[in-house]
Amino acid sequence: MTLVRPSRYVASVDRICIDDLVSQGVRCVLLDRDNTLVPRDTRQAPPEVRDWLRALHAHGIAVCMVSNNFHTREVCASAEELGCAVVHHAMKPAPVAIRVALATMGVPAEHTVLVGDQLLTDMIAGNLAGVRTILVKPQSQEDLWYTQIFRKVERVLLRDVRFDDE
Repeated sequence: MTLVRPSRYVASVDRICIDDLVSQGVRCVLLDRDNTLVPRDTRQAPPEVRDWLRALHAHGIAVCMVSNNFHTREVCASAEELGCAVVHHAMKPAPVAIRVALATMGVPAEHTVLVGDQLLTDMIAGNLAGVRTILVKPQSQEDLWYTQIFRKVERVLLRDVRFDDE
C-alpha cells in the first residue's frame, strides 16, 4: 500500500455496497464533505446520497463527516441534515482528525472505512490513520484554486485506474 492508494475506487458514494461493508466488518464510515457527500456547486447532498446514508444508519453503521472545510456553520449544518457526527477543520492529510473521529465514534480503525474524493488529502489521511479507504469521483468540477492543482497531480496518478463500477 502506498499512502495515496485507496483500498477501492468507486464512482460515487451511493454506489458503495452496504452489504459488502457489513460483510467486511465495517462498523463506521468516515466521509469527506465537499465533492464527496455535497457537491461544491450546489452545497446540498443529492437524494441518492441521502438515501444511502439512511441505509447505512438502518444497518447500524456509525457515520461521521470529517471535513477540511473551515466554514464551521455550513459543515455542521450539513452533518446535522445528513444525520452524521462531524469533525471539522480536519487538516487532512494529517491523520489527527481521523483519529479524533475514531475516538468520537468509539470504533477502532480496523472496523472503519474513510470515503473521499481526493488522493492527496482524504486517502493519505485515512491510510496514515490505518483505516481502509475508498476513493470516489468528485461530484462537481467546481473546486477551490489549490484543489485544482491537486486534481492535476491526481489525474497523473489515476491515469490507468478504472473505478470498480465502470
